[in-house]
Order: sequence, then structure tokens, then C-alpha cells
Amino acid sequence: MSNMPFELSALADLISLPARLPQGDPQAAEAARARQNALTKPPGSLGRLEALATFMAAWHGTDRPVINKAQALVFAGNHGICAQGVNPYPQDVTAQMVANFEAGGAAINQLCRANGADLSVVALDLDRPTGDFTEGPAMSEAETLAAMNRGAAAVDPGADVLILGEMGIGNSTIAAALAAAIFGGDVARWVGPGTGADAEGLKRKVDVIERGLARHDGLKGNAPALLAALGGREQAAICGAVLAARAACIPVILDGFICTAAVAPLHGASPALLDHCLAGHVSAEPGHRLLLEAMGKEPVLSFDMRLGEGSGAALALGILRAALECHNGMATFGEAGVSEA
Repeated sequence: MSNMPFELSALADLISLPARLPQGDPQAAEAARARQNALTKPPGSLGRLEALATFMAAWHGTDRPVINKAQALVFAGNHGICAQGVNPYPQDVTAQMVANFEAGGAAINQLCRANGADLSVVALDLDRPTGDFTEGPAMSEAETLAAMNRGAAAVDPGADVLILGEMGIGNSTIAAALAAAIFGGDVARWVGPGTGADAEGLKRKVDVIERGLARHDGLKGNAPALLAALGGREQAAICGAVLAARAACIPVILDGFICTAAVAPLHGASPALLDHCLAGHVSAEPGHRLLLEAMGKEPVLSFDMRLGEGSGAALALGILRAALECHNGMATFGEAGVSEA
């Protein structure tokens, strides 16, 4: 499957997909662990750097994984839910920020340059927002699949790691709605300020999401259908990119709350669909820590970031590169002529 372009033809296929996708290589992981234990350091002394190297070994299928090519993708979309007043900024800002990304003026541009990632921005029908999920489904199945397959097609099969990010006015509301729909609990737990909502704005978000969940209550437990009912094109594209990366055995670094919530429907369909994904950081957005706990993902970094754009994932790439430099570049006890205990 790794040599074939990934394309999804039906949302229901997500349920059976894990059985047809590649798995991590346990032998490569074990060989990487053995190497870690032979390096000139006390066993385990590099902490999570060792675990990250082993994770990369499993998905690259070698005990000496390297990152020659890091790809960063930022997907952008607009949302009909903005008609409910959930965001203080006009939706024109989405296209304006896409232009800023393309001109190299955003934080993600600087972080990708600093950490060695090639950035591409994919704008998804910005002149055609999704539907207002309080009045009906945000997207049809065909629209959802089209966005997923655009996300999948953007993945470079030759990449060694994929960083994912997003941009879209109103998408912190989408993220909270998806998290609440997939994992349940009080909606207010999942709602945060996003781009700067005040107390009234937070209450409005909670009300809008509760109305949306009530309208689509019949879909409870059907994670793929919830992606279409509540999600946006950039969320669907992120899901498609994650699946295409998996088909090519490319490890993924997820960004913050919105990016992680985007893949909540994949987790709802089968947690195994995210086995190749790392959480780049834990956002200051309050729902993100809850979401990572629900998914069983430990973040690489905790830097109080809440920008989106893939910024936290790009920063985590630097840590991942450092892990592999130690893993591949350090001498073993035998090579260094250092006596073992």
C-alpha cells in the first residue's frame, strides 16, 4: 500500500482501514532500543529522546532512522458556523493569513526554516464556507471525501516526517465540537478562547456547540459521520493527510488543539489509525490537554503556545532531529573504548 496514492472512497471505510494500513516494525524498534542501551550513557538517561528515536525506527523500518526530508502542510478553510458570531474576526482573515504564509511572514515560516521543514499551504475553497452545523451538516459525504483526498494528495511520499497545521477563522469552535462529539462530557470543558473570545464569546461558543450536538445527536458513536456533520474542510484534509502518511509509513507530528481535534474522528473510528502520530506540544487552549489524555498521547513540548499554523509541531521537529542526532551520532561503549559497568 505504501507505493500507491492514498484515496478514500467512502467514510464508512475508516472503520476497517487499520487492518489494511502498515504497522510499525517491532524488530526495528527493538534494534533501536538495543543501540540506545549500547551508547556511551547510562541506560535511559536521555529520557524521551530515546523513546522518540525508537518510535522513528519503528515507522522507518530501520534501527538508524534519519530525517532527510521534513514536510510541513498547513490546510486552510472557512466555516459556516461563523454566522453564529463565534469569532471576533471576519472570515477574510483566513485568506489574508494564507497570503502571509505564502509570503513567508508567519510564525510557521520561521519555525519551519529554523528546524528544516519544507512548508506548503493548501487553501480549501475559502470562498465557499462549510454549512452552519446548527442548521444542518457542515459538509456532505462527497465534500468531506473531496477534502480528505486533497489532504492525502498533498503528502509527499518521499518525506521522512510530516508536520500538520491549520488556519481557519472559527475553527476553535469546530475543534471543540468535534472533541465533545467524539469524547463526550460537558461542552464547556472543551471550549477555550481561540483567537481571543471574552466571557460572552465563550458562552456563545458553548451554546452554539450544544445546539449543534443536539441537532446531530443521531450520529453519536459514528465518528466518520460526525466529521462531515461538524467538521471543516481543513479538518477533513488533515485526516486525509494523516492517513496518506500512514500508508507511506511516514511519522506525523500533530500541532495544537485544533489539529489534534481534527483527527479525533479517526481516533473515534479506530485509535490505531493514529499510532504513527506524535503530539508536538500541549497547547494553552484548555481542551488540548484533555484531548491528549483521551487519546493517550504525551506531548513532546509544553511551551504555552496556542497559535496553530503547525507552530508547535514545527518546534517539536527540532527535538525529534536532536533525538536522532544522538541516536545515530553517539559512539557505543565498544566504539569509544569505554568500559561498561
